Amino acid sequence: MKRFFTSAAALMASLCLAACSVTGKDSSRKNGLDCAFQSSVSLTLDRLSAEGRITRFGEGVWRAEFDSPNTLSGVTLDFAEGNVTASYKGLSFSVPQSALPVKAMMLELIEAVDSCAKLEELSGKEEDGALLIGGNLEAGEYTLSVDGEGSISAFEMPGSKLKIVFSEVTAIEGALPEEATETASEEAIPSPTEEETDGQER
Repeated sequence: MKRFFTSAAALMASLCLAACSVTGKDSSRKNGLDCAFQSSVSLTLDRLSAEGRITRFGEGVWRAEFDSPNTLSGVTLDFAEGNVTASYKGLSFSVPQSALPVKAMMLELIEAVDSCAKLEELSGKEEDGALLIGGNLEAGEYTLSVDGEGSISAFEMPGSKLKIVFSEVTAIEGALPEEATETASEEAIPSPTEEETDGQER
């Protein structure tokens, strides 16, 4: 009897793994990620649900703007030159506590998309008209979905309970807003301390 239950449990586990694995045939399509684009997004991260826009100006240069929830509404996160700047109604400040998990997940998205954007073509599994591209990041496994034109349509990290759905993806001119560049440059170069200033004067 014990052997029967062990065998049954093993069978159920194998069926579950088969059902949960990505299905579909191997496929490839043109790479539509290596461009500047803007998109409306719906983001879920564990218990957090957010709406807004994500813009890619170029490699490593991104912007996330939030309309909801209330704790993030009006907050903009700029990613440039290895720095992250938050702003709210024209005021710039350090990243707010409520945005820290989103900041971390945005960095994962940026790394995944910017890495795939360098490929000549995208390869993955074909499923319901989308191409699913799997990969690994420091935070875990991810799946990047692109549509028939090779443009991003979704980004998921099951281990982090993250899912970002992109809609109305449109190409834009890839120029970083001037205010974001200035803020990033200011944060990258710290102001000299009083001791350093005194030392220079002597």
